[in-house]
Amino acid sequence: MSGGWQAVIGLECHVQLMTRSKMFSGASTAYGAEPNTQACGVDVALPGTLPVPNGEAVRMAVRFGLAVGARVREVSVFARKNYFYPDLPKGYQISQYEEPIVEGGTVRVRGEDGRAFDVPLVRAHLEEDAGKSVHDAFHGSTGIDLNRAGTPLLEVVTEPALHSAADAAAYMKALHQLVVWLGICDGNLQEGSFRCDANVSVRRGADAPLGTRAEIKNVNSFRFVEKAIEYEIERQIRELEAGRAIVQETRLYDETRHQTRSMRGKESAHDYRYFPDPDLPPLVLPDGLLDAERAALPELPEARRARYESALGLSAYDAEQLTLARGIADCFEAVLAHLPGQAKLAANWVLGELAAALNAAGLAHGEGPVSPAALAGLLRRIVDGTLSGKLAKDVFAAMWAGEGDADAVIAARGLGQISDDGALIAAIDAVLAANPKQSEQFRAGDEKVFTWLVGQVMKATRGKANPARLNELLRARLSP
Repeated sequence: MSGGWQAVIGLECHVQLMTRSKMFSGASTAYGAEPNTQACGVDVALPGTLPVPNGEAVRMAVRFGLAVGARVREVSVFARKNYFYPDLPKGYQISQYEEPIVEGGTVRVRGEDGRAFDVPLVRAHLEEDAGKSVHDAFHGSTGIDLNRAGTPLLEVVTEPALHSAADAAAYMKALHQLVVWLGICDGNLQEGSFRCDANVSVRRGADAPLGTRAEIKNVNSFRFVEKAIEYEIERQIRELEAGRAIVQETRLYDETRHQTRSMRGKESAHDYRYFPDPDLPPLVLPDGLLDAERAALPELPEARRARYESALGLSAYDAEQLTLARGIADCFEAVLAHLPGQAKLAANWVLGELAAALNAAGLAHGEGPVSPAALAGLLRRIVDGTLSGKLAKDVFAAMWAGEGDADAVIAARGLGQISDDGALIAAIDAVLAANPKQSEQFRAGDEKVFTWLVGQVMKATRGKANPARLNELLRARLSP
């Protein structure tokens, strides 16, 4: 970094776990309900209510720990994190502190420049979310919506091991991809299912002591987390070079002005007065849970990407695009299961025509009207020469519109490719007879005329001529 400064960045990502009920109650976690309609007695802290841990949330935390190669504690402890805020009914948050369920581990990241690196984790712990303050619903007042209170979160904390805003954003994307791939989070950034706090400091060189950090709170966009960190790094350098000290504080990112602003003084761990929650005994994993989750762990994105390159011969770009989401990768593999040996063709169509149709319809892979088996059936007709690439796109559009499988569309529309030499030669001879001048120009060495003649034959056959065979036969006919 210019001026001899080094940024030091650690991220705390809050992953909302994809459970139907809350972390310590049976209330629904469904998004979009009317305010305060999904908050039960436990969530609003009515006297006499007691929390009960959500077993599915625990299982998801275990799955994450195994996926990142962490130590998964068979016995962990819930603690009370004490602070006052209007949307925190109990006056404390149930979280984990000294004995979290997941310790250590690493997340593999690929930067925008293609560089691969590992980001070490400190921990991942279970906790409940707070409610939401609503500032724009009432004139001059703030409303409190407790629907989100108690929603299960897995907070994933990195070591302060990142040194650029771009690498921090790349890590956030990699973690997002992983938790969605594992099926533990829907990853919806707009709904707050995945959000990030960034701890940023700067120091004079890599060997200098760590500087005072500022925490940028609740950023739920990959682009904004990069912009926020970039601004904060520049702000801290300006302050220090002007002889002013950095204050430990919590800051918010203003998306309109693209700058951070002070929110409140940043608390330290002792300010929260952590202690084991007396209402919750130590969390002991059920017998066999670790082994069951280890056996059920899917092939992870990095491993699948490497296999696509080494075993299937795909390019690094295709392998990366296919593993951006598990749905894409699973769709590709389902197509390939019906079309062995055609990895490149399957990849092109899954990432191309199919992806475009799904995006236009607002659907995910696996949700469209053309199944992987049906797509493989279409691609088989390209492989055997029945269809050209252009005709295949027309057939795909008809399949998407519900006109049947590839063979039914080909038969109904008469779209089969002409590969018969006799029919092709007849079409070529008719075009050459009608265009003697162009034929002579080619024979005189004008190669560009050949493409024009090919186009005339394709026009005469309504695009059905087998392109490869047409080129061979046309050249033969034009030979002296």
